[in-house]
Amino acid sequence: MDTSNELLDSAGPAALLTLDGVIRSLNAAMATALGRPAVQCLGRDFADLWPAGQRMSAESLVTHAAKTKAVAMRVLDFPARDGAPVASLIEARPVKDPATDEQLVWVHALDARNDLTSLLIPFRMATTAAHLGLWMYSPNDHQLEWLGGAPAVAALFPDPTTSLSRVISAVHPDDQEALRQLLRSASTQQSPWVRVRYLPQHEGWHQLAAQTRRIQLGYDGPERIFGLIRDDTKQEKRKEEAQAALTAERQRAKDIADFSSALITAATEQELEQVVLTRLAATFGASGALLALVDEGRLRVSTDAGIATWEAGVLHGLPLDHPSALPEAIRTGKPQFILDREDYIRRWPQGAEFPRLGRLGSDYAVSIMPLVEAGNQPLGGWLVTYSSGYRPSLDERTLVGTLADLAGQALRRIRLQQARVELAAALQKTMLPRLPEHLAGLEVAARYRPSRDGLDIGGDWYDAFEMPDGAVALEIGDVQGHDVDAAALMGQVRLSMRAIAAQERDPGTVLMRTNELLTTMVPPRFASCTMLHLDPRDGQVIGTSAGHVPLLCAHKDGSHSVRELPGGPVLGVVPDTEYGEEIFTLDEDSALVMVTDGVVEGPGLTLDAGLERAGTLAGAALRDGLNAEETADRVLDAAVAVDHLDDVAVLVVRRA
Repeated sequence: MDTSNELLDSAGPAALLTLDGVIRSLNAAMATALGRPAVQCLGRDFADLWPAGQRMSAESLVTHAAKTKAVAMRVLDFPARDGAPVASLIEARPVKDPATDEQLVWVHALDARNDLTSLLIPFRMATTAAHLGLWMYSPNDHQLEWLGGAPAVAALFPDPTTSLSRVISAVHPDDQEALRQLLRSASTQQSPWVRVRYLPQHEGWHQLAAQTRRIQLGYDGPERIFGLIRDDTKQEKRKEEAQAALTAERQRAKDIADFSSALITAATEQELEQVVLTRLAATFGASGALLALVDEGRLRVSTDAGIATWEAGVLHGLPLDHPSALPEAIRTGKPQFILDREDYIRRWPQGAEFPRLGRLGSDYAVSIMPLVEAGNQPLGGWLVTYSSGYRPSLDERTLVGTLADLAGQALRRIRLQQARVELAAALQKTMLPRLPEHLAGLEVAARYRPSRDGLDIGGDWYDAFEMPDGAVALEIGDVQGHDVDAAALMGQVRLSMRAIAAQERDPGTVLMRTNELLTTMVPPRFASCTMLHLDPRDGQVIGTSAGHVPLLCAHKDGSHSVRELPGGPVLGVVPDTEYGEEIFTLDEDSALVMVTDGVVEGPGLTLDAGLERAGTLAGAALRDGLNAEETADRVLDAAVAVDHLDDVAVLVVRRA
């Protein structure tokens, strides 16, 4: 070509550039392809007129031709305007302007209609480098052509050309519509990744991700839909495994937190055993667990279902100085881990002398952890069995040790609390009186149950004793508080009322004198009380109350009534108080039931409902022919069974 016009006289895009890439002239096709009027292109850098993703390639194309004086080719995508972007094979060739003898670069789109495959080579190279697969879809004949890419992805599609229907048949039914929609809506911009499950021949399901873009192949060439395929199967599997591991770790953390919380809140040795035997093996993936507690120098062993009864029985009752693994760990406070039976016999040769004991650990590993508390005597230990070959990590050994320390602290706390409870029970027992064994014409029975909180000691009391005039004095009361001070004050009040009653016949006077005593105490404490004076010969009752719950009267026909006695405020609050009295008659085969507020009140029980329940139970007991002892049991058992938090006391007197 001798003139610039001849170089630009082409149906395809063409332009003449300076050696530094500035457009000297261009034809209409090039201006149209670049999406600008020709006048706006002149004098501009050729590379700057391309989309951002194409500028570097366009610049390198021109630079290569200008510097090497050789022909260079690149596949570039002209920007899309109203249609799809045009993938064109662009040639850059050095030329000389015959008019000025100036060196120029001639860039123009080659006619690739007879070799469309050449336009696809850069795509295939890029997808291979990115570990993706490449396919091309022709909407007119519904054919897909697999163009290759990463070998692992290309291997999923062994047929280079196949129908759309065949591909869709290998897609999971739930994902088929998503793939169809991806093809129908293919635009000139890259689509989002769409996930589909694909079942290739002779393999399981693969998790694939697909992305599409519509491109025109060559200037005036056909439009095709190109797709990228990514195989996420391994990544999804790793993600699922990681998620499963995370879920398991979260569950393990929750189990450990629950285990710790349960140890802290265990209130009895039985509860502690339950916590260890139900949670220990499950928390650490073990096959079984047993708990050994030291009682008077010997092991008391309990076990879960994962360790055979005979295995636990071998250890039960062993002295703490026995030459074997579990007693040694507890005695020395040093954890032990036994790999197998051979390891056991090597470290404890004496085990050979105890065949049944030596068999422990023959087909599984054993971890023994003492329950210790610094500076105290050995408390016990737990033994956990694992499958053969198990090796605990340092973190797990540390964690198990921490829980064992926590269990040791819990056990020490429980045993100290039990000692306090036993002391409190003994104190309470000495505070409460022994009722008269024989009262002519009367049956008297009393029951007391401490609260479920604190030291299990409180201020509830009852008393019954004969008066000098042959009558029987009956009293029941409740001193403020649930501690040793309350119990001590209860004893003082009860003994004071006995002493006053020996001198004063009327119950009202007894309460008045007792109130005078309490109001002078420092610090002040108060008490509620009901006192009766019952003549067994005629059933006459004189009764009074100091702020106490009402009295119940039960009858042989099963009926009952609630009697509000006159009186005054609780004892110990208002000085110089007089307490009124009421006189009534207790019929034969009827009973008076005196209770403290813990019997008839609770978190889920109102006073009226509680009185009705206790009265109904007492009436039914008399109707059924039960004596005073059995009637008291019925009333007390009902109170204990429902929301029993406070001390409870019941005093029943039946006129035979």
